[in-house]
Amino acid sequence: MVNMKEHYQKMRDFYAHKPGARIYQREFGFFTLDRWKAEGYIQDDTDLAALFGFDPEAKVYLGGLGWCEPEFCPWFEEKLLEDRGEYELVQDFAGRGVLYFKGRRNGFMPEYMTSPVTDWDSWERNCKWRMDPNTPERYKDLEARMEEAAKLASEGALICQNLVGGYMYLRSLMGPEQLLYMFYDDPGLIHECMKTWFTLADTVTARRQQYITFDELFFGEDICYNNGPLISPDMMREFLLPYYQQLIANVKKRQKDKDRKLHIQIDTDGRCTDVIEIYQSIGMDALSPLEVASGCDVVAIREKYPDLLLSGGFDKRILAESKEAIDREVDRIMPAMAKSGGYLPTCDHGVPEEVPFENYMHYRKRMLEF
Repeated sequence: MVNMKEHYQKMRDFYAHKPGARIYQREFGFFTLDRWKAEGYIQDDTDLAALFGFDPEAKVYLGGLGWCEPEFCPWFEEKLLEDRGEYELVQDFAGRGVLYFKGRRNGFMPEYMTSPVTDWDSWERNCKWRMDPNTPERYKDLEARMEEAAKLASEGALICQNLVGGYMYLRSLMGPEQLLYMFYDDPGLIHECMKTWFTLADTVTARRQQYITFDELFFGEDICYNNGPLISPDMMREFLLPYYQQLIANVKKRQKDKDRKLHIQIDTDGRCTDVIEIYQSIGMDALSPLEVASGCDVVAIREKYPDLLLSGGFDKRILAESKEAIDREVDRIMPAMAKSGGYLPTCDHGVPEEVPFENYMHYRKRMLEF
């Protein structure tokens, strides 16, 4: 494309794994903005992109297929279930019973007490009908949205269809503990839920692909914790991978631009090194956010998997230490990763509250060198 804007070119260089290319600048997220506001460093209307030197958005995220929860249509009614003094039990938009501090919904880890699916009856009564791919509401602004996406793509933006991954989807339906039992106690129900996941994703993407070509399928998975995957490789191959493989194959077959590469990205917290080759078997070529506290070393992963696109990998704990510690980590990671290309650095999860503003500004200064 002639005269492509710089931020589009930088993102395309990342996906092209171009050695030595200028690095696209962004952040995973923040948990420290309230602290920085209270300390007077930023205000509600502060332009964080300008302050921290972030690039403009270079991807079009189509959404509409969930991320941490299924894309129900309609959503569950959010309502108070029980007053427990300083706590309150609430039914959330995904049908879960969630225990919150009274009057607060953010800034802490909520406790999930109940889940919408416990058996076949609750699945059909509570959830399956909410995933009907033919619900008109799902497509009410389809043509206008796809036309806008096509316009941005013509300027250089990449089109990303982000969606809830199979494990994250099942976890939201059944809860993290009950799900693990259900794999053994009722595998038929697991497959039924995954067939519904596939049908919704396949139908919605097919409608969108009538208008545009995808550059990426991006799965929100979170299948790992600090010591590795939450289910075995064999269980992943039985319950998840066949549905991923069929969806990816169908999307590729429907692409309007047959020469466009379809990138597959997996987002999972925790120690993801044990699942890299499993996901590579379905075509994964991008991985994030590489949590250092769980043993993910972006430099070591690059050495073992030189063709894998990597995002994240900067230790959030080091941001809270000192400028000297930040310098040591930047100097350890960035020269080699910048030389190899295919790396998009961010904090390995949301920037935590204990990170001083001065430290983060120093980190941003160093990152802008690349």
